[in-house]
Amino acid sequence: MALQTLYEVDSAHHDRNDVLARHLEEHRLPPQGSDFVRHLVSGVLEHRAKLDTVIGEIAPQWPCDQLAVIDRNILRMAIYEMLMDPEVPLKVAINEAVELAKTFGSESSRRFINGALGTLAARRNLLEVEP
Repeated sequence: MALQTLYEVDSAHHDRNDVLARHLEEHRLPPQGSDFVRHLVSGVLEHRAKLDTVIGEIAPQWPCDQLAVIDRNILRMAIYEMLMDPEVPLKVAINEAVELAKTFGSESSRRFINGALGTLAARRNLLEVEP
């Protein structure tokens, strides 16, 4: 649901609050699920510029504005979780992103997403090990 919301906001430029409210109404998640979707969507949108900068660093051959909308938003969500949400384990963020890419992306999305996030994970780990 978070991906659907971000996709619509990014591609159709609809109001994020209206889109999110509509999706939450349609899907009727339990309160914990709704809270998670709200947290993820608002976090990604609040930090979109920084997330797009990170995408440019881990996938420099693909300018962020030229990525498929679905791939761009899968990356934004995963990068947000990896760098800004300590509650989400690194492997979980990557695995969820790859699964979303398999389901909603193109034939090459899974490999692209996995490679880009693998690059980020390697760089992140190096930063964590340095004194």
